[in-house]
Amino acid sequence: MTTIEEVTRPSNSVIYEKLLQIWQRLLKRSPIFPDDDFFDLGGDSLIAARLFLDITQEIGRTLPITTIYDAPTVAKLAAVVGHAAAPPPYSPLVLLKAGDDRSPLFIVHGMGGNVMELTPLGKHIQSRHAVYAIQARGLDGEIPPCETVEEMGQLYSEAIREVQPHGPYFLAGYSFGGLVALEIAHHLSQADEKIALLAFLDSYPHHYYWPLISRLTVMRRLTEHRAAEVLKRPLRYTCAYVIKRILAIVQKTGGSAGGFDQDPMGDPPLPLPVRQVLQSATVAFARYLPRYYSGKITFFKSGASLVWPENPARVWRKQAKQFELRVVPGDHRALVREQVSALAAELSSCLLEDHVEA
Repeated sequence: MTTIEEVTRPSNSVIYEKLLQIWQRLLKRSPIFPDDDFFDLGGDSLIAARLFLDITQEIGRTLPITTIYDAPTVAKLAAVVGHAAAPPPYSPLVLLKAGDDRSPLFIVHGMGGNVMELTPLGKHIQSRHAVYAIQARGLDGEIPPCETVEEMGQLYSEAIREVQPHGPYFLAGYSFGGLVALEIAHHLSQADEKIALLAFLDSYPHHYYWPLISRLTVMRRLTEHRAAEVLKRPLRYTCAYVIKRILAIVQKTGGSAGGFDQDPMGDPPLPLPVRQVLQSATVAFARYLPRYYSGKITFFKSGASLVWPENPARVWRKQAKQFELRVVPGDHRALVREQVSALAAELSSCLLEDHVEA
């Protein structure tokens, strides 16, 4: 009996068959058809990292992780893998959702630099705005990552103006990306352009720059949580936990980069360009001191978080002329995962309000 896959898949393609096996293994799905979208199948940044490592090991072709944006199906990816030409050149902008509005929403990447985790958010936003995600430089392995938040802000603002020469601009950033969005807003404002929206999606500066009360509160909360978790476990677990913490401290003080090379759950190492982007962003994050913003920050806060301040206004209210807080259910990661619908609804409402004002 002939299946749909047999009718539609590329003929005589060894590469296609190998890719199909890799996709089925990593995504834990079968069958997968030639035009099934990687993201619709549940693909994320970690799976993509494994995918391209497996392509290198099993097919012998090394491609940047960003290739998945241009070739998100098995059929398209097989064409790229089997072609001798180089992949498309780096662009910071990745279109997540088309729109008929002349003022797109631009969402900046988190610490890892890639924008796969933002794909569901872009697709859930209900507005006329096109939605672009902004990915980090360096993920393709061809050019080095940006070294500072200020450098990212300048690079991304130039890319934004190629798509939208003049305001009003709608900007957002997830986690670390909020700091970069702030720098983009500074660059555009200095060019006398209007910022209609600057949205922080659970974004904070490094804890060095938090008020003392915020740092102490988070430290207390973390200590109480860890102590409670340890006390629930048997004594052998407590001893193992203490040893693990000691080894982690030794590893850090020894200067090992293993924290970036290997996932703590034992997953395979990330590709070198991804590690380099993450390392550069980590350093940039620690060094970045936010400048005062003469506009409004709209802050979308996760409802439950152990490691971030309970009151973001205490961190940001002196850093902006206006500050608005909106709370979304879930924790920091759930904002763009399990609670993405709630975040998208809040953001869509905000876009509509600010679009009318703009």
